[in-house]
This record gives sequence, structure tokens and C-alpha cells, in this order.
Amino acid sequence: MVDAINLALKQEMKRDKNVILLGEDVGKEGGVFRVTAGLQKLYGKDRVYDTPLSENGIVGTSIGMAVRGLRPVAEIQFSGFVYPAFQQIVSHASRIRNRSRGRFNCPLVIRMPYSGGIRALEHHSESMESLFMHIPGLKVVIPSNPYDAKGLLTSAIRDDDPVIFMEPKRVYRAIKNEVPEDDYTIPIGKAKVVKEGNNVTIIAYGAMLREAQKAIDAVEKENVSCELIDLRTIKPMDNETIFNSVKKTGRCVIVHEGPRTGGVGAEIIARINDHMLLELEAPVERVTGFDTVFPYFQNENHYLPEEHRIVNAIKKVVEF
Repeated sequence: MVDAINLALKQEMKRDKNVILLGEDVGKEGGVFRVTAGLQKLYGKDRVYDTPLSENGIVGTSIGMAVRGLRPVAEIQFSGFVYPAFQQIVSHASRIRNRSRGRFNCPLVIRMPYSGGIRALEHHSESMESLFMHIPGLKVVIPSNPYDAKGLLTSAIRDDDPVIFMEPKRVYRAIKNEVPEDDYTIPIGKAKVVKEGNNVTIIAYGAMLREAQKAIDAVEKENVSCELIDLRTIKPMDNETIFNSVKKTGRCVIVHEGPRTGGVGAEIIARINDHMLLELEAPVERVTGFDTVFPYFQNENHYLPEEHRIVNAIKKVVEF
């Protein structure tokens, strides 16, 4: 995924001179995870530059650039560091099109490594995507694999509105697949049916897709046929793909790493209940993180949704 994101940035900077990169250590060092490695050398310090340690300043400056015609891609070093910039994102980036009655827009991408599983320190492992999902005017994208990461980031950079692009660092270098050198995009707001099945719909995104796949492999040995959906984008959300799958299977399990209360799973359940309630054969189950601060590494594996928890949820809805 690191290489795929780097390639997307490289190609978009070549295609459009208005695309610029900024953030803490993104230039000379290429970022903490080396996602932007080599891009400053290729495009110069005027287009790839290191900023002070000020997330509020990074995002605020980027908004001004975007409104004036540039297409900044701002990196927040870890998602847990974004909170000082929240006021800029909520009060300005998300609202500028509405505030100006369409005279201005904000083609800004805010990239951030997010989620746990790498035994990091406090503020390095949060999965708070539902905070951004709640804000009108923002799009929220979370790829699960290298191919999608490149196509989705390309779409995000070309989008005329602000996009929060959250990268699951747990799979930065854990997954390999073929990524075309050629230019391609994946539409924002379109989920993917990764695997078709008949008995239960499993919905996941980001790093949790791998955990869901492990659970599916386990239950299918017991003749439970699972359909797996990768959301890709949690805002806008692909209702059509979700509803079509639930109509077919009658059962659903949602897996996400963020806290349970007010999470993405709660929103999906509300939409299913609004439109598909009579199609359900069992209540929808959620397998999520807990309503606690993300723990230090001694307890990290107890917090993260893992195979056995997902398997139990699948069995619960199938046996209801």
C-alpha cells in the first residue's frame, strides 16, 4: 500500500502542477512510513515541503491554498494528531462551498495513517472515522488494499471537495497485489463485493477486511456461505450494494475497529432498519472496538476485533 499511494501521488503531481504535498517530515524524510519518499527530490521543495509541528497550521494553510486553486494533499502524521486541526476541518474546509454559495470550493485531501495493530504509543492507533463521517461537506475514504488505495487516492485528489483519506497502517506493508502503472480511478462512494455468498452479509473496511476474511474461511468449513463487502468509502456510503446483499442473505454482521457507540456500524444498522427491516432473518450484529481509549500494546489484541469474535457473531445471526 505504501508503494501504491506513493505512485498515485507521483502520477497526480506529474499530471497536474497544482497538486502539492505538505506535512511533518513528508519532504526530506519521506514521512514516518516513507509514503512520500523520493517525491521532494523529483518535484522540488516548492511542491513537497516539510511543515512545522502544527496540525492546525497544516490544515489551515492547505484550506487557503485549495480555495485559491491549488490541490494540496496534507499529511497528518498519525490520525490521533488530527484533533488540533479539527476546528479548521469542521468550521472551514467542510463549509466553504456552502458558505460562499458555490463561489469557492476546497479540493483538499487530508491523508492520515490510522488504526491499531502495530503496538504504537498513545494517539497513534485511534480509529475515529465516525467523527468525520458526521460532518456535512466531507468525504471519508478508507482503502483496504494497494490496488484500491491508488485508485481511490487518485479520485480523491481530483475531487473538488475535501476528502479525509485514512490509511490503515497495519496493512501498509502486509498486503501485496498487482497495481497497474497506468492511470486509473475508483469511484468514491462505491463499495465492492469481494466475495459472493448466500447465508450472511459481512461488511468491513480497512484493516478489518482481513480479519473478516479469516472468519469467513473458518465458518465456511461449516457450510456457512458468506458474502463479503468492502465499503471502501464510509461517506458517501454505498447503500445500494449493502441493501442488495442483505436482501439476498437476510443476515448481516458489521466489523469495524472504532468504538462501538455512534460508530459506522450503528449508521449501517439504522439504514438497514429504515429500508430493509422486513428482509432480515435476524438482528444485525456488530463486532467493534470498545468504548475506551485505545489501550497500550499489552492489551491491544483484546481491543481489536479478531477472528473468534467475528466467527461468534456470524454464528449468532445464522443460528438465530
